Amino acid sequence: MKKIPTVFVRNKADRRFVTRQVTPGCEWVFSDPHVIATRKYDGTCVMLDEHGDWWARREVRPGKNPPPHYVPLSVDETTGKTMGWEPIGQSAFAKFHAEALGNEQRRAGTYELVGPKINGNPESTEAHELVSHHDAETLDAPRDLDGLRDWLLAHPQFEGIVWHHPDGRMAKLKRRDFA
Repeated sequence: MKKIPTVFVRNKADRRFVTRQVTPGCEWVFSDPHVIATRKYDGTCVMLDEHGDWWARREVRPGKNPPPHYVPLSVDETTGKTMGWEPIGQSAFAKFHAEALGNEQRRAGTYELVGPKINGNPESTEAHELVSHHDAETLDAPRDLDGLRDWLLAHPQFEGIVWHHPDGRMAKLKRRDFA
């Protein structure tokens, strides 16, 4: 899974926040009527591959050695961080993933691992859970910067929005992207 671009360009003076400018290549979010907006869950991304192996998303900072068996996918040109996957068993989330897994059958794809020991539990779950990105809650959100800012600030239970294009492209926006 590649890093999903933020739909608006980051402010060069303070990269925590976005500007009004649409990120080049993300214009489709605002122009294509077939785009679907879904809830962005606040946890950590994991993946079940087609062989039945679980992986944890991992960023490796420039100059740092990747963990054993790391599969790099892309490098962020701005930060120099390498995004990729590491086997879940060696990740810091292995124990919580095992708790969330239970005996349920899962299909190949990506999931958000959420729970009491993940990111301070912003999803307010009582136990560790796996939320399928494929089954993420669909949202009826505006498609302009002011409307999106107001909508996200009025829905503090959502970390943000992920837009899905029918051809597989995605873009995101987080509530915290606004000053």
